[in-house]
Amino acid sequence: MDLQATLAQLTLEEKVSLLSGADFWHTRSIPRLNIPSLRLSDGPNGVRGTKFFDGVPAACLPCGTALGATWNRELLEDAGHLIAEECKAKSAHVWLGPTVNVQRSPLGGRGFESYSEDPLLSGLLAAAIVRGVQDSGIASTIKHFVANDMEHERKAVDCIVSERALHEIYLLPFQIVVRDASPMAFMTSYNKLNGCHVSEHRNLLQQMLREEWGWRGLITSDWYGTYSTTEAVNAGLDLEMPGPTEWRGLILANSIRAGKISMKTLDARVGAVLRLVDQVSKSDIPERGPERTNDKKETSEKLRNLSAEGLVLLKNEGSTLPLDTAKTVAIIGPNAKILRFCGGGSAALRPYNSKTIYDAMLEVNTNTKYAVGCETHAQLPSLSPILRLPGGKSGFFSFKVYLEPSEDPHRVPIDSIELDDTNILLIDYQHPKVKNDMLYATMTAELCPDESGEYLFGLTVAGTARLYIDDELLIDNFTVQKPGDSFFGSGTVEERGRLTLEAGKTYKWRVEFGSAPTSKTKQNGVTMFGPGGVRIGCTRIIDAEEEIHKAIAVAREVDQVVLCCGLSGDWESEGFDRPNMHLPGLQNRLVEEVCKVNSRAIVVLQSGTPVTTPWVDQAPAILQAWYGGNETASAIVDMLFGKSCPSGKLPLSWPKRNEDNPAFLNYRSDEGRCLYGEDIYVGYRYYEKVGCGVQWPFGFGLSYAEFQLLGQQIKHEDVDGLGETISVTVQVKNISTKFDGAEVVQLYVSPPKSGIGRPLKELKAFSKVFVRCGEIVTAKVSVSLRYATSYWSEREEAWVSQKGMYKILIGTSSDNTPLEATFETKSTFSWNGV
Repeated sequence: MDLQATLAQLTLEEKVSLLSGADFWHTRSIPRLNIPSLRLSDGPNGVRGTKFFDGVPAACLPCGTALGATWNRELLEDAGHLIAEECKAKSAHVWLGPTVNVQRSPLGGRGFESYSEDPLLSGLLAAAIVRGVQDSGIASTIKHFVANDMEHERKAVDCIVSERALHEIYLLPFQIVVRDASPMAFMTSYNKLNGCHVSEHRNLLQQMLREEWGWRGLITSDWYGTYSTTEAVNAGLDLEMPGPTEWRGLILANSIRAGKISMKTLDARVGAVLRLVDQVSKSDIPERGPERTNDKKETSEKLRNLSAEGLVLLKNEGSTLPLDTAKTVAIIGPNAKILRFCGGGSAALRPYNSKTIYDAMLEVNTNTKYAVGCETHAQLPSLSPILRLPGGKSGFFSFKVYLEPSEDPHRVPIDSIELDDTNILLIDYQHPKVKNDMLYATMTAELCPDESGEYLFGLTVAGTARLYIDDELLIDNFTVQKPGDSFFGSGTVEERGRLTLEAGKTYKWRVEFGSAPTSKTKQNGVTMFGPGGVRIGCTRIIDAEEEIHKAIAVAREVDQVVLCCGLSGDWESEGFDRPNMHLPGLQNRLVEEVCKVNSRAIVVLQSGTPVTTPWVDQAPAILQAWYGGNETASAIVDMLFGKSCPSGKLPLSWPKRNEDNPAFLNYRSDEGRCLYGEDIYVGYRYYEKVGCGVQWPFGFGLSYAEFQLLGQQIKHEDVDGLGETISVTVQVKNISTKFDGAEVVQLYVSPPKSGIGRPLKELKAFSKVFVRCGEIVTAKVSVSLRYATSYWSEREEAWVSQKGMYKILIGTSSDNTPLEATFETKSTFSWNGV
């Protein structure tokens, strides 16, 4: 595309139209000039396509922290290639990922989406996945720029961050990705930064990102994250999403005519859109093309490997793992028979296939015993498994859409769909007859319980809803409604009702739903997404004490036990933060009681961020499994039985309790502001500086294999035009006689003593190497001298490399660095850019 020639042919109205979305997932087109519409798609752990509601199944990759735990750049570049394949399957030109926000606290609702508390690890892994995606001509959108580290009042909170912490911690991952991968797009965050919304922050978007860093790409808002017209356009925000526009269109055209925005600025914004259109044309993805699945054997194998490499073995006393296939085994816990493959919010998608850990275990050992032990529902699980369409289609229900409420006897449906999930988000539902998101829906099915007992039903809604069983009202979430955190903060709390059901008996199940405009409950500062949504859950009520005792009895009967514990997308999600670090329900007690009666009890934790583990001394083995995507259950069972060897390392420090976390006193919005009081001391930088012990340190992870680091050599060279580079080679020996495996060599740099407060050491390079039993492999790690030695000087408004003697610390975690060396810089110098 000839950019200048195209700009010259566009009318003012056409230019303005290009700066906002056409709908929820598409940009606008100009057919007369052959400018196509682009399709954007979430991210960050897959490619959903254009539908939250009844979407086409997709590959669900492991969550961000799980990918961070791989410490494997080559693997993540391959993951980027897989995402590119998924983009092509969904006809998406722009992938909305990766997420590289830094986890200040374990409680962040979206903490699981990001890679690491360490900016270097986060930046290098993100750059790898961006390269993989963009190799195919598909745009990667790095997000959320910047300091979007909590969900509390996320659109209004003013994050007060020192310039030094901003550059050394929160901006650095973005800077590294710009340096190493040139992402085609950036997404601004919802929050304010030091008094100004990021989408209106000229110093960030223009002065730093485009001028200082030299980046030339498109900047889009987060969805409904544009708050002005003139300010945002002048600051550098190119694209308002989603459409139709709220802040551009006629308002923008009038601002231009009034001279508030110059034609030069307008052309710069339009030029960014046109440049992106030209860049992604190389992907050969059609305009508004079809959406299909990419479900094939190779995809499953890649997903299984991705999940396996992120599993972190935290404890393995007495070689409790791998499990002995000749011995009896039980699987116990609330996560054993419920799918836990992804977090909530924008990360949620409909996977190609998935299985529970229990089902994966049965494929290996058909005699596996089971007990639930306890329940942990933040919201009740989908009741789809006990629904049936008339005629026998199990797991499905009818969803009919109307323009009139159920009281109208003459209404006729305008749409009819068969669905298999009672968690329904209508965020992007469209029908030509639906105006202003006003619609009604009736859901019907046969309810077929497989066990007799008292059942608990739940009804959550962004809109209004009533639940009926055999035409009797069971739950009314219409007449009186209470605001809650569901549906990105726009929904109600879960209203619940009880009913006794008999196994083998068929009941009539019906839900009457009214879309978001029918609700009188509105929350300040919360955006209502489209027609809203409804979630219907159900579970058989259990006796907590009885289930604990059943679990104890099962644990006594077998040689070894797998305890499946953790969180879920209902506890970790966009829209809200966790209230604490604790495992919900009676999980802690369950673990303690089972460990008392079985000395070979393995705890498998599924969570995106750290949880407290008061039973750590009792459990002989602990495996951190994160949310591992489509193949997480198979990968976990492979690891438990020794078909794969653990090689994951923690991308986060694991504090013993939330009170130890450096952001503990300054995490939530306090009257509209949040002071980042820990400054540069995030994660291990803080714990080491103050001598605060953690449960497990940053970079930690055990293996079935055993490794030794034998020595190192250091040399200075010039690599990739970055200036002087320090390269270190280390010999890694696998002294195991049974297991081939991989080890991560981690290089930290400790600065010289001076009047500048700095962390004791910081991660500056790493390399993951595979080593067979008895073999020795050479690992090479390299780092730019200026990146290894510099801090951000607020006085000079630049990076400053201090002269002096630096120490290199090499090891396998932040608290295990047995190899040391030194290097000296002869002069102090400053620099800017990347």
